[in-house]
Amino acid sequence: MSNMGVVSTCFCVRSFVHLLRPGVQKMGYFQLHTASRCAAKNHYEVLVLGGGSGGITMSARMKRKVGAENVAIVEPHEKHYYQPMWTLVGAGAKQLATSGRPTASVIPSGVKWIKSTVTELDPDKNCIRLADGKKISYKYLIIALGLQLHYEKIKGLPEGFNYPKIGSNYSVHTVEKTWKALQDFKEGNAIFTFPNTPVKCGGAPQKIMYLSEAYLRKTGKRSKANIIFNTSLGSIFTVQKYANRLLEIIKARNIVVNYKHNLIEVRADKQEAVFENLDTPGVTEVYQYEMLHVTPPMGPPDVLVNSPVSDAAGWLDINNESLQHKKYHNVFGIGDCTNLPTSKTAAAIAAQSAVLDKTVSSVMKSQLPTKKYDGYTSCPIVTGYNSVILAEFDYNAQPLETFPIDQSKERLLMYYMKADLMPFLYWNGLLKGYWGGPAPIRKLLHLGLK
Repeated sequence: MSNMGVVSTCFCVRSFVHLLRPGVQKMGYFQLHTASRCAAKNHYEVLVLGGGSGGITMSARMKRKVGAENVAIVEPHEKHYYQPMWTLVGAGAKQLATSGRPTASVIPSGVKWIKSTVTELDPDKNCIRLADGKKISYKYLIIALGLQLHYEKIKGLPEGFNYPKIGSNYSVHTVEKTWKALQDFKEGNAIFTFPNTPVKCGGAPQKIMYLSEAYLRKTGKRSKANIIFNTSLGSIFTVQKYANRLLEIIKARNIVVNYKHNLIEVRADKQEAVFENLDTPGVTEVYQYEMLHVTPPMGPPDVLVNSPVSDAAGWLDINNESLQHKKYHNVFGIGDCTNLPTSKTAAAIAAQSAVLDKTVSSVMKSQLPTKKYDGYTSCPIVTGYNSVILAEFDYNAQPLETFPIDQSKERLLMYYMKADLMPFLYWNGLLKGYWGGPAPIRKLLHLGLK
């Protein structure tokens, strides 16, 4: 693929950044660490790392801001997936093929696609290194690298997926195994897990549990099934309003919940799952299963761990409100790779993208960012094949609902929104940089009631 970026040599000297009006802010804030730069063949005004939801969205927005020829996106994978659909794929309600499209089809036209992996970040010299050793320099960097699945941190995995009765909706390679395990269920324990790490879409481990319970009821097998949710957490959901309703559903459907139970081993040949009790470290319990859905431990991408831009845990260290890096002011972050204290969901990325767009614009104009991200995220909790609780909340775990109704109630309308409307909005709105979350809709709907 031809290089559509702006080519510069290592001997070029970057011009000084704009000065602020006197009295507004010291120059140091806007120096943006541009004093030095890597010797690099390729240079871009805006470099985006990651071709997932956040990366594609921001490359579309940046294209409109600085021109396609000045934007590049680094992404190694040939296929882009709408991962929220995998909950329904694992339950047989959607086909896996409908969740993916070629990466080339979602990258904004004219934006340079660098089909490689990032291996090193050097924000002091405004450049990154690729897997082939090539260096790419930038004026502004947007990091949207997502997170990493760590099935290998559970003894017996990922090789255990070669056996039947076990699946995971979190990987394109194992999501269809969930549906197969559900279809093949005869009698015994159907176990669903939640790991002792941050995860993307924290409601997803429960969603497949409710859908599986509904499927077993529909097929006449429910009386032979023990539905068990073993979670490392101490509560069913972080927002009390939705937690209360979920506990009612759990009780009504005779589901067993064991808190502070963390999956540490799978003996797939024996259909056994081993859990550690986090309240009494070292104490383990072995469960026999007829079906096992595994939510893997997750963590930041390897390139971020111990990098200059990350916090002690390896997550990208950005400001909670502006999404600008705390130290490197020409570096920004979005999505799952960040240390923002909110749920890691596509809905959160949508809201973040609108804020980050304004932040980058301000920085480009040598102004202080003023738009603030409130931590908005959404989790459509699928409770059956025709019902969804639409949980929406902010940094303070307080409901931040779009519609002027009680969204803690199960609704058919919300299921259709989850299954049909949101995928359409994702492909045609979010990834094209036009959908920045429901905040404008929320304001209009709630103003209309005043």
